[in-house]
Amino acid sequence: MTIESKNMGISILYGVVVIFLVAVISSLIFSLILRFTSTAEASLQFIVTAVSFVSLFVGGFVSGGKGKAKGWLLGGGTGLLYSLIVFLFGYLGHDSLFTVEQVIYHTCYMLVAMMGGILGVNMTTSRKA
Repeated sequence: MTIESKNMGISILYGVVVIFLVAVISSLIFSLILRFTSTAEASLQFIVTAVSFVSLFVGGFVSGGKGKAKGWLLGGGTGLLYSLIVFLFGYLGHDSLFTVEQVIYHTCYMLVAMMGGILGVNMTTSRKA
């Protein structure tokens, strides 16, 4: 294993950890809102989807910033690993496969994570003229 591939793997792992941390924190906030207000779960669906996309973008951004090169690959790897973990959880834990709608969502998640990775590399890499 080369140093570059090890660095890429660590960067992707950092991104996925950030995604799940944002997911846990937002889940706690949403569960408190649902518990202590009269808000219905259906009314939060758009907000939950938006937070999901933001968390994937942030995870891609972190992985790109950590890796400092090939942001599209790091972001894509981050989105792919996240989708794989979610798929395995659903398949092994609930015996269900992705629906067509979930495949579309996870494809968009990977694209958003790729964009975050690209931006993360470009925002954290100092350029000399």
